[in-house]
Formats: sequence, C-alpha cells, structure tokens
Amino acid sequence: MITKVKFCGITNLQDAISAAELGADALGFVFYPKSPRFISPKNAKEIIKKLPPFISMVGLFVNQSKSEVDEVIKGCPLNLLQFHGDENESFCKQYNLPYIKAISMKTDVDLLKCIQEYNSAKALLLDTFSKFTRGGSGEVFDWKMIPPNTLKPIIVAGGLTPDNVETLLEVISPYGVDVSSGIEINKGLKDYKLMKKFILGVTNAGV
Repeated sequence: MITKVKFCGITNLQDAISAAELGADALGFVFYPKSPRFISPKNAKEIIKKLPPFISMVGLFVNQSKSEVDEVIKGCPLNLLQFHGDENESFCKQYNLPYIKAISMKTDVDLLKCIQEYNSAKALLLDTFSKFTRGGSGEVFDWKMIPPNTLKPIIVAGGLTPDNVETLLEVISPYGVDVSSGIEINKGLKDYKLMKKFILGVTNAGV
C-alpha cells in the first residue's frame, strides 16, 4: 500500500490546487487562531468548493471549545477532524465526524496506551513534542519510538521534508505522512517544487 500524504497548513487556493494536482490525499486547514497558518472557516470553504473530488478535507483544532469546533463544522465542509491538543476521547468523538488524534512524542509516551484511550479515533498522528508550539515545529522525533504492527493506523508528522521522507519510509511503513513546514517557503506558503519532491519521495519509497 502506498503511504497516504497529507499537506497541512493550507492557507490559499493556489497551494491547495497545486497539492491536489500533485496527488495529495488530504489537505489540512488550521482553525487554531494562534497558529501562523490559521485560516478562517469562510476562507477555507471558498478554497474547498473549488477543489476536485477524492481529497479529504481535514480541520485542525488545539484545545478549543465545543462551540468553536461546532462553528467551524457548520461553516466549512470537512471530512475529518484533527485534534492536536489535550482533548480526551469523549470530546473528540462527539461531533459525528471521523477524527484523528495527535500525540506529542515525549520520551515517556506509551503509544499502546494512547491507542486504547482513543479507541474511536480513525488514526493517531505522531508529532514532535515542543514546549513552544503544537505542530509545525520542523523538528524530527525518534522514529524508533513507533512500535511495529499497531492496531490503529499511524500517521507520522514532525520535521518531515522532501529529503528525509524516503528515509522514514525505509525504516517504518506508516499509514500516512503529514507535512507542513517541510514544504514551505514561509509559514503558510507552500513551495510547488518542494511539494512535488515530497510526493515523489513517498512514491519512490513504495517502489
């Protein structure tokens, strides 16, 4: 199975169209106001309605209230939710939409326990732990921390770039990979050549 690719932190139509043309499986829209990649539900909706079919639209949230999440869902057509904060399972599963739970890869993290705690999640997204940011840090965690043959699909994020994604896929075979800063020329602005190189890296790793 070819590893799925999610480009996160989409902020404009051109980047979204380029990602779709290059074959990204999912696009991530950050609805966390403190993020440099924040996008409003209105602007995200305008982008989404101009995209072709068969691409998953993912909304990212960080420790936001139920009313905030509800407002985004109401105003923007999303296929999947991604919770990147300290949300528990009951909070994540109450929206009648499938969700991904992000796990910060601290040195003492117990992934098997996390899988049990978020049994209703469609997948776990593993990201580098940072004291300063929730995702998009550009830092890599130790991929050896990922146990083999987990019962839950695993998506790897954190410091992935066109230059290291092939190496990752030689070490492990995750369900998906998630990249944001590794394909940017500036925070929230993607680079077409880097996006293309990233996709080729994933494709080549599967050959």
